[in-house]
Amino acid sequence: MADRDGATAWSRDGEPSLRTPRRGPAVVRCTLAVVGLSSLLGLCAAAPATAQMRPSRPAVSAPVQPAAVFGSDDRAAVPGRYRHLRERIGLLFNARTRSVCTAFCVAPDIIATAGHCLYPSAAERLPRVADFQFAPNYETRRGLVRLAGAGDGPLPQFALSGGLAMSVRPPIEAARDWAMLRLAQPACKSAFAVRAMPADQVIAEAAAGRVFQLAYHRDFQPYRLAYSSPCTVERNFPDAEWAVVAKDFSEPGHILLHTCDTGGSSSGSPILVETPTGPEVVGINVGTYEQSKVEMAEGRVTRRGKSEKVANTGVSALAFAAKLDILKQAVILSSPGQIRALQQALKQRGSFQGAVDGRFSADLRRAIEGYERAQGLAVTGLATVALLKRVTTPLTRAAGRVPG
Repeated sequence: MADRDGATAWSRDGEPSLRTPRRGPAVVRCTLAVVGLSSLLGLCAAAPATAQMRPSRPAVSAPVQPAAVFGSDDRAAVPGRYRHLRERIGLLFNARTRSVCTAFCVAPDIIATAGHCLYPSAAERLPRVADFQFAPNYETRRGLVRLAGAGDGPLPQFALSGGLAMSVRPPIEAARDWAMLRLAQPACKSAFAVRAMPADQVIAEAAAGRVFQLAYHRDFQPYRLAYSSPCTVERNFPDAEWAVVAKDFSEPGHILLHTCDTGGSSSGSPILVETPTGPEVVGINVGTYEQSKVEMAEGRVTRRGKSEKVANTGVSALAFAAKLDILKQAVILSSPGQIRALQQALKQRGSFQGAVDGRFSADLRRAIEGYERAQGLAVTGLATVALLKRVTTPLTRAAGRVPG
């Protein structure tokens, strides 16, 4: 954001990177779009799990403060009229990183959460399917369910998400911070409907008191499902007008700025709207948007002000709703032979430059996305049977078969 002296600032990890102002000392307001990535201020990021990963006895080693509470803390126990929704929400555990996020059911065997709960840093190796377990209705059932796919296989091979890494500098790719995962077996007794609702309509629903959030919070009785309401959803906030804020995001139309009170582990929780047929998902909570002031002299920071929370950040269902049916129907390639055939076909088409080794990798996912984009297909990055048939049939027509 530019101040009157023309300085532009973006803070990452609390260390602003600033352009030299054209004249004299200046006060610069920096924006922080915190999307929960481990490389940023993880205000709504995954909270540490127990050392032994025992979901029945979560441990909180020290008192924790709410990550983003606006005004009074309005979080409360789930009211009676919504208690049946507990079967649709649970905790997603990462056994390797010992982190916990909220996740929710969108089909009997599919859950949704924040993308950074799966891929916290581009510098880290790809997580494995075996790293994760889901505990639906955590406070009542406490059972763990594994994810679908080869246990030691890379998670991106079996997960549908906005991306494996997101830009944390403007334009920030927070709208890609979503993911959907298939469970090894149906574990959701019921599931939420997902509604792709334009932001203006969500704002109107919030103004009418029909938007709320259900999430697990590390600091709320800990790891009991909390109900946050009322939630406002706005475009303009004090000292943060949308015309300026929107420039920080790559897809601002898919961003929801809301004031549902949140705490650690609430990343991945559903933002819900009450409808005549029951609550439906209109977004996923992923982080907190902040502003802070720094004083500058001759291009150097001389004093940092206290950060001010503007609103929490959510990914609109507009970004992922259409992908749900794709995941429901997708048959994922799992054998090295199938992956090798896909790699070879994409290499012959000039889409894949990596080794033909039968291993799913970030390079292969990018190649699939590039092919899908060039062909006008829905961009998923998934290695599916349908994709394999599509890319190999023209190349093997003479042989009369498709490699498998």
